[in-house]
Amino acid sequence: MYYDPTMDRRQRKTREAIYQALARLLKKKSFSKITVQEIIDEADIGRTTFYSHFETKDDLLKAMCSSIFDHVLSEHLETEDTHDFSEEKRTLPKMLEHILYHLSDEKEEIMGILETDSADLFLGYFSDGVRRILEQEPALLGVLPDSVPMDYQLHMVTSEIVETVRWWAAHRMSFTPDQVVSFFTTRLGATN
Repeated sequence: MYYDPTMDRRQRKTREAIYQALARLLKKKSFSKITVQEIIDEADIGRTTFYSHFETKDDLLKAMCSSIFDHVLSEHLETEDTHDFSEEKRTLPKMLEHILYHLSDEKEEIMGILETDSADLFLGYFSDGVRRILEQEPALLGVLPDSVPMDYQLHMVTSEIVETVRWWAAHRMSFTPDQVVSFFTTRLGATN
C-alpha cells in the first residue's frame, strides 16, 4: 500500500499493521460487525495508537482505499514491481489498467473488502477518487459535443470505471487487467 511520504517509518509500520489487521478480520466477518477493539487486538497496538491514526473504523477503511487509489490517480507515476505506467501518456484505458494492476497486487485485501458489506463504502470512496481525477483532467473524457453537460460526462465515465471494477471483482479477478481493459475499450468503441 502507499503512504503519506511525510510519515516516519514507525508510523508507516503501525498503519500497515492496522490495515493488515482489518484485512484479516474482513475474511472472518462483515465490516459492520468488526469493532475498533478487535482491530486493536488483531494489530497488537494500543487504543491510543489506533486513535492517533484514525478517528473511527470508517476513517480506517477510507484511508485504506485512499492508500490504494491516491497513488494510481496521482499525476506523477513511478516504475513499480508488477507494472510501469511512468512513461505512458495518461488515457482513460491506461488509467483503468493501472487501477486494475493495483487492485490485483492487493487482491487479498481488496477481495476481503469487496465481498463484505463494506463494498459499497469502498466503491464510493473509489468513485470519488476517479471523479476527482476526471475533473482535474477532463481530456480523459474524450471529445463530446458541448451539448452534453460536463456533469453528465463525469458521472457516466466514473460509473463505467467503478462498475468495471465491481464486475471484475465479482468474477474474482479471473481476467487479467489487460483483458478487462480490452473489454472496456471494445465496448466503448462499439458505442461510438
